[in-house]
Amino acid sequence: MARRKKTSTKKLLSGIIALIIVGLAGILGTNEEFVNTVSNMGEQTNSQNVQQVEFVAQEDLLIDFIDVGQADSILIRNQDKVMLIDAGTNEAGETVVNYLQNLGITKIDYVIGTHPHEDHIGGLDDVINHFDIGQIYMPKIETTTKTFEDVLESIENKNLTVTAPNKGDKIELGQAAGEFMTEPILDEDNLNVSSLVLRVEFGNTSYLFMGDAEEENEKTILWPKTDVLKVGHHGSSTSSSESFLEQVKPQYAIIMAGKDNSYGLPTQETIDKLNNIGSEIYRTDENGTIQMTSDGNTIEIKTNK
Repeated sequence: MARRKKTSTKKLLSGIIALIIVGLAGILGTNEEFVNTVSNMGEQTNSQNVQQVEFVAQEDLLIDFIDVGQADSILIRNQDKVMLIDAGTNEAGETVVNYLQNLGITKIDYVIGTHPHEDHIGGLDDVINHFDIGQIYMPKIETTTKTFEDVLESIENKNLTVTAPNKGDKIELGQAAGEFMTEPILDEDNLNVSSLVLRVEFGNTSYLFMGDAEEENEKTILWPKTDVLKVGHHGSSTSSSESFLEQVKPQYAIIMAGKDNSYGLPTQETIDKLNNIGSEIYRTDENGTIQMTSDGNTIEIKTNK
């Protein structure tokens, strides 16, 4: 069920300050100097919550797997180009927006909503509302949820359009090159298999972002070996088949899941399969936000836990 977004702390604080001003003015009279002083205090409080950071272009490829709980949100940057794959749940929208703003980002060249589940597109309307958006990619499948309608409304309000990519369609992200690897399977009863799957190459390194794609998607092509795998469907047993993993053989496997989530993800079965092929596993439920940096030959990983 779609969840309504929470009122932001900033708006709540502004409202409280306004009530204080009105109340004190009623008691002490409308002394202009007093009212201006209190108003300025409110403005200063708000301004302290907004960090003015300048965006810095990077020659390295930077990938941030943002900790948004039981959900996905992945930020990719190279040179002056920015891509965002998913934006977490409705509640995580503000977290994603703040994360990007704290990096000085004002424009997102490519926004990818892998499929219309709330834990992937819930925060997309917040992102679209707060940033200059270049191109939006989503699969050609719709739902009637409030979450999906909110995303469409934000797109329409900015006169943007959505592209439904085909297998083989490419994206240039600075010196990095992305390619959509599969044709989405349009099944209204299982939206996971509609997931857009993107593979990115940068120099001699490669990265595969599976969304919630399942074994049904994995069977559709032969997969190239890839250095980093964003494991499909939060480490569920419906994804990451042995055949698929033997082809991809990732050096690093990233699992995006919420701590103690009610789904029991990732499954031990998936963890065992990744261990069996020698992958080094990182998990947002254990490691928090995972940050990767690559010069095209090596990959460095930092976590905040």
